[in-house]
Amino acid sequence: MKPLNLLAGALAWAAAMAASAHTPYLAPSDFAPRPGQTVALDASFAETFFVPEAAFDDSRFSVTGPDGSSVAPDTVQTLKTRTVAEHTLPKAAGTYRFSTGPRLGALFRTWEVDGKRESSRDPATRIPAGAKVISDFQSLTLAETYVSVGAPDRGALAARGTGLEFVAATHPSDLYVGEHFEFIVQYDGKPLPAQKVEITEAVWTSDRKPHTETLLSDAQGRVRVTLRDAGTWLALSRYRTPAPAGAAVAEYSNSYTLTFHVLEQ
Repeated sequence: MKPLNLLAGALAWAAAMAASAHTPYLAPSDFAPRPGQTVALDASFAETFFVPEAAFDDSRFSVTGPDGSSVAPDTVQTLKTRTVAEHTLPKAAGTYRFSTGPRLGALFRTWEVDGKRESSRDPATRIPAGAKVISDFQSLTLAETYVSVGAPDRGALAARGTGLEFVAATHPSDLYVGEHFEFIVQYDGKPLPAQKVEITEAVWTSDRKPHTETLLSDAQGRVRVTLRDAGTWLALSRYRTPAPAGAAVAEYSNSYTLTFHVLEQ
């Protein structure tokens, strides 16, 4: 039985690490809806965008309007591989930000005692005193996107000033091939220099490899994405921070994604 237990433990650890690599996304049915149109959104964790694998659950979805006020979507339904939200927009023109809200997810805790490696995702299990800590963090994820009715405006683009976020300099609803998309990566309102951002094409299928690009923010946290191809894209950044007092882990692994659409000139 011992070899089987060891194998089961190894498989569970491998599955947990694979899950940690999954990226959250929020994809709207339309980036330029009509006044009063109902927008549907898929929220999921995936390796290929947008092929859903695990539903984005246990969070509070929100819609921020042109005046900066936020409301809950009309409907949020959690399925096995994705969460589906629907919201009927008001007649007012402008830009709307859809957000999954932050979600605390899986714990990833691995340690060694006398050369023996153990793992646990149970918050009640503590790492033994004197153990060599391999990992001790919990995922904290947030996915967002913007849609614009008529001419885009900037009311919904205001920085929250908390957590990991992209603060748009170029409007996300005004992106064209041959131009650039600029935004600032920040955490708790402060720019993050030399922060890695991954840009990935959404291919909507698992049978084609997407185009990807990795960029670093400058000293002011600014990222400049060259828009070479039309289509839907996802920008991702991950950032480790100390967990708050009383948390079951030492660190949070913050992930933020922004889904955006690039148009032909």
